[in-house]
Amino acid sequence: MTEQNQTQLPQDKPLEIAGRVYQSGLLVGTGKYRDLAETAEAIEASGAEIVTVAVRRTNIGQNTDEPNLLDVISPDRYTILPNTAGCMNAKDAVRTCKLARELLDGHDLVKLEILGEDKTLYPNMPETLVAAEELVKDGFQVMVYCSDDPLLARRLEEIGCIAIMPLGAPIGSGLGIQNRYSIRQIIENANVPVLVDAGVGTASDATIAMELGCDGVLMNTAIAQARDPIRMARAMKLAIEAGRHAHLAGRMPRRAYASASSPIDGTFF
Repeated sequence: MTEQNQTQLPQDKPLEIAGRVYQSGLLVGTGKYRDLAETAEAIEASGAEIVTVAVRRTNIGQNTDEPNLLDVISPDRYTILPNTAGCMNAKDAVRTCKLARELLDGHDLVKLEILGEDKTLYPNMPETLVAAEELVKDGFQVMVYCSDDPLLARRLEEIGCIAIMPLGAPIGSGLGIQNRYSIRQIIENANVPVLVDAGVGTASDATIAMELGCDGVLMNTAIAQARDPIRMARAMKLAIEAGRHAHLAGRMPRRAYASASSPIDGTFF
């Protein structure tokens, strides 16, 4: 490979969130599994280092008489990413983040997620902007679930969010990456990590997200609702790695017509 071609290829860099470097670009959730044992086994198989937890739906210490997720997903091993799933407005989201900070001894890394309605679970962007601004001012490090609008993504970065997380398709739909152009635009304009959040259904979807240039992918349902969650978790680990390598390698040009793998010029017959 020529020096010119080498300089045109993107340089690899590990995922860095809130000053900490992660080897895996796969982030996983903890919902929809059969039990905590399956949750722990799937997360182990995925190789993920960041695990997101819905504070309003999962016990991480607020209910002392119920099983605690942190008993099987140790904060000593994983970065716990509290999220505001289930919140429909800024006020509830901010309150949820503050509760998580109390429960996790001052932990300030959060995933902000505010939904607009129950059918599509699309992000409520006006409320998301309000909450993001308040949380950043209060010292939180905010990873934010958002629409695929490049202008809104830029505004969230300007507010101070440390990672932009556009949906690839509606949460839990498994439709795959439906908005590749918009996500590419967000990636090209961002100075913070961009991670696809929502829409992944199978390993090829995760690979596509990484081939687009995403720094990572967050998923839950695609693993938890697979017929074999543990095997799917392993598949997603490999898919993330494959997509990243493909992005860095640089795909061949698309052509309208065939191009022989073994050229016939100079053959003897």
